[in-house]
Amino acid sequence: MYNSKIIGLGTYVPDNVVTNDDLSKIMDTSDEWIQERTGIKERRWVKDGDGDTTATMGVKAAKVAIERAGIDKDDIDFIIFATLSPDMYFPGPGVQVQHALDIKTVGALDVRNQCSGFVYAISVADNFIKTGMYKNVLVIGSELHSHGLDKTTRGRGVSVIFGDGAGAAVLTREEDTSKGILSTHLHSQGEHAEELVVKAPGMGTRWVTDIIEDDNKDDESYFPYMNGQFVFKNAVVRFSEVIMEGLMKNKLKPKDIDMLIPHQANLRIAQFIQKKFQLSDDQVFNNIQKYGNTTAASIPIALTEAWEEGKIKEGDTVVLAAFGSGFTWGSVIIKW
Repeated sequence: MYNSKIIGLGTYVPDNVVTNDDLSKIMDTSDEWIQERTGIKERRWVKDGDGDTTATMGVKAAKVAIERAGIDKDDIDFIIFATLSPDMYFPGPGVQVQHALDIKTVGALDVRNQCSGFVYAISVADNFIKTGMYKNVLVIGSELHSHGLDKTTRGRGVSVIFGDGAGAAVLTREEDTSKGILSTHLHSQGEHAEELVVKAPGMGTRWVTDIIEDDNKDDESYFPYMNGQFVFKNAVVRFSEVIMEGLMKNKLKPKDIDMLIPHQANLRIAQFIQKKFQLSDDQVFNNIQKYGNTTAASIPIALTEAWEEGKIKEGDTVVLAAFGSGFTWGSVIIKW
């Protein structure tokens, strides 16, 4: 039995910066209104014609992670791609990455767990490695939200929150079981699935043929819907529970956390969790101010930036935690 450990991290975000003031020119909103509710100052949105897609951004982040891992692309044994915004309805972007990187015919798996997608993907990779099935697994979280948002006043409650970007990690085998990923913890509560949802196109609701036939410009079923207050209330509870679950599993206490990387959903949620666990600013990393909520990409982007800035060092206890649509949530406890 092995542990797995992260040996390479990489990110990619589009060059196009969209500020809150930029949004105020196309919808009834303001920098003050957005910052007060979310903590977001700006986000990156793919610009038409730039060539960025969910898959291509994932590939760019993956190349950086593989180079930093110090391995060859053909050392990758398996690919896991977490996203809610694939380039195509099917197939998923995992196989696009395998092709774009010209990696041999390894398996490619897509994870559709939205904001907790990267945490779920890390858990899958960890267990593949622990059982000895694979040695090196590439995990990617990438999102292109901007092409699917309602950028009018009608959709401002959601559209101001989300940004585009990608992050990637390379995991490998670690024989010292006191190091690397110590445990992962995953949960779901499907009864609240429609509190944060995109209903169409979907076989069970409204498929493409229905949308075309109706040709209804007021149809909101294919735009994201979020019951913001309900999601916030559940998020702060589930974040706390799953972080404590991970700490208790490993006989740790909140004060033992060297770095908490929460999913970048809302700065207010992260601040609530920080206060609840009595963590200092040096123990929590947030970058939602710059990128907004990049869903499955948010944790790997934040984790990479924290590592690049020297805020994560060998021997540190690092906690990843996420909550999102589904409802799904989870945590990962790492001894770096």
